[in-house]
Amino acid sequence: MGGCGTRAWPELLVLLGSAWLWVGSAQPTPPGPTQPPGPQLRFRLAGYPRKHNEGRVEVFYNDEWGTVCDDDFTLGNAHVLCRHLGFVGAAGWAHSAKYGKGVGRIWLDNVNCAGNEKDIRDCKHRGWGNSDCSHEEDAGVVCKDERIPGFKDSNVIETEQSHMEEVRLRPVVHGGRRQQLPVTEGIVEVRYKDSWAQICDQGWDSHNSRVVCGMMGFPAEKKVNRNFYRLASKSQPKQKRREDVGPKKRLFTERQQLNYRLHSVSCTGTEVHLSMCSFEFYRGNSSAACGSGMPAVVSCVPGPLFNTGGAHKKKQRQQQQQQGQPRIRLKGGARVGEGRVEVLRSSEWGTICDDRWNLQSASVVCRELGFGSAKEALTGARMGQGTGPIHLNEVQCRGTEKSLWSCPYRNITQEDCKHTEDAAVRCNVPYMGYENLIRLSGGRSRFEGRVEVAVGAGDGDQPRWGLVCGEGWGTLEAMVACRQLGLGFANHGLQETWYWDASNVTEMVMSGVKCAGHEMSLSHCQHHGASLSCRNTGTRFAAGVICSETASDLLLHAPLVQETAYIEDRPLHMLYCAAEENCLASSARLANWPYGHRRLLRFSSQIHNRGRADFRPKAGRHSWVWHECHRHYHSMDIFTHYDILTPNGTKVAEGHKASFCLEDTECEEDVAKRYECANFGEQGITVGCWDLYRHDIDCQWIDITDVKPGNYILQVVINPNFEVAESDFTNNAMKCNCKYDGHRIWVHSCHIGDALSEEANKRFEQYPGQLNNQIS
Repeated sequence: MGGCGTRAWPELLVLLGSAWLWVGSAQPTPPGPTQPPGPQLRFRLAGYPRKHNEGRVEVFYNDEWGTVCDDDFTLGNAHVLCRHLGFVGAAGWAHSAKYGKGVGRIWLDNVNCAGNEKDIRDCKHRGWGNSDCSHEEDAGVVCKDERIPGFKDSNVIETEQSHMEEVRLRPVVHGGRRQQLPVTEGIVEVRYKDSWAQICDQGWDSHNSRVVCGMMGFPAEKKVNRNFYRLASKSQPKQKRREDVGPKKRLFTERQQLNYRLHSVSCTGTEVHLSMCSFEFYRGNSSAACGSGMPAVVSCVPGPLFNTGGAHKKKQRQQQQQQGQPRIRLKGGARVGEGRVEVLRSSEWGTICDDRWNLQSASVVCRELGFGSAKEALTGARMGQGTGPIHLNEVQCRGTEKSLWSCPYRNITQEDCKHTEDAAVRCNVPYMGYENLIRLSGGRSRFEGRVEVAVGAGDGDQPRWGLVCGEGWGTLEAMVACRQLGLGFANHGLQETWYWDASNVTEMVMSGVKCAGHEMSLSHCQHHGASLSCRNTGTRFAAGVICSETASDLLLHAPLVQETAYIEDRPLHMLYCAAEENCLASSARLANWPYGHRRLLRFSSQIHNRGRADFRPKAGRHSWVWHECHRHYHSMDIFTHYDILTPNGTKVAEGHKASFCLEDTECEEDVAKRYECANFGEQGITVGCWDLYRHDIDCQWIDITDVKPGNYILQVVINPNFEVAESDFTNNAMKCNCKYDGHRIWVHSCHIGDALSEEANKRFEQYPGQLNNQIS
């Protein structure tokens, strides 16, 4: 690049892929059966590939390009198609036009390959051009990133006709030596060979800007002063290299040789990607191109999470207060801007079925939440299964809607969908550079190690790397560190890391870190700042993490608690073991043992794992504690908290349950049990399975002997101390209303803590009392 000070500016890069990869069917193959006669076939990857080895499959047959329907599509089909494309095989495949809808013919349908065929024509199918599909069912493939040795056909991405690898916003205005992030305004540039080129702005409009802003992670565009930027594109005398345009801003106008690459860009505004718009490339020497035009410039409006301006933040907060609680949210994602889509309807949160789920609908969700356009529209509960109702099906947005609720959709019926079909999204988010301020050292893989953070990286200063004090470091802090590193979820947060002592960084620079778990960076968590306070400053006591791409997600089956709750007066002589394990109220110590009884509220707990990884106890078998009285091991001392609260939240009785046996009691169809407690077996809960603690086992209760009659809230919290990492802790609590008259108890309105709207939860907390013995 020419001298526009770009060395000091972090570059905002977005990976694009309008790559067309077309190859012939002639492949180097060992001697064997010859290809069946027929028209020459060619294949290409099209649509919106994020990498060169994936995309919508298109076949050139009978002098016309067409697609393949996803009906009965298998990995075997993908293997054959990937070999046609010059790759050694397939890593996966995609359905429902994940890479966008094709045009023209649908050449193949109901393709059935074993996977070892030399040619797609050797596979069974309905016949060329015989299909009952629409382009919403176009199949895609993800090929292994390894080429067939000696593959001779054109297997490189075209660079002259229709290829854009990367796009960035190059800032021209900023107020210091260090560029403010995120970059919301600048000249649009595309990667061309080993440098960057500009786009001619003749005919450029707000639709084009909207697409670029969406790719950069911003929900909307705004007008920009072209005359202001026209100065930047003109030659300036060397002594006037910087021209003051305000007290805090400078315009860097150092001469740069413009190199126009694209012109006549025309978007509708609904594209998720600039490469999906129509455009033309300049040919030959483009230095004199663009006539009276100038480089295209866009200005974007950041979402609430990424807005660094105080006045704009205040305005957005006021708008949110006026609008009330959002009616859409993302759950279960490891990174900002990704997750299962959940919508609020009739005061209850529910999911969306993935039928016809596509990038346009996903982009409406992303922009509504303050992110950019969608990178991926995920199907098949890729972000874990939700619970409760499935509110919407066959959502079909055009991409221009302000809210998902403005899009056409079908109401769900019981036969339509299951939670295995929950829709999810991955949104474009602004580049913030947080990952450059943290690193791991000493681990066996890039997913683990001692945490090192950069501090003091002010204007023009080199960052100073240091360690984080391990005191108080736990799962929530590790979750934030793994998110900042871009490594998914936390598996463990470690307070001692002597076994990872492989770095020359020895100074503690951060202490007292306390995170809520949702922050994007450790610097956003509470910490001591410059006033370090760490009792053990040796490197062995530095914080560490083990990260994972997936995590478990436990939640309680609320209706079962409601159905099984009852009161039992249990004689003291039957409670010696329970007393040993602290399962009774403190007043039990003063009782006249073994005479008398304790009043117990008993109920069953059915705990499901709806995440994407098995739930395993934090401690290994070598450290489980044996309890002689009950004759079992505890893999977690406190697995569940049980509390009786007054309507204003005061605790009047409590209980807890140790995990003496975490196992797969039952599983969903087609899911095999993995964990069984018998014979000192491994403990855990498999994805898609549940563990049942029956109401008639010891400690499965709350001792309510000292509770007076009245209206209360029964609360159950799983994994209350965050000992084991999960993808979502907000659904670990369950609440019920209950009325106790001194002899009987009524339990009703049981629900997961985050299942209802804020308004419904307020009504629940202000429960006035049971008016009769009919439970509604």
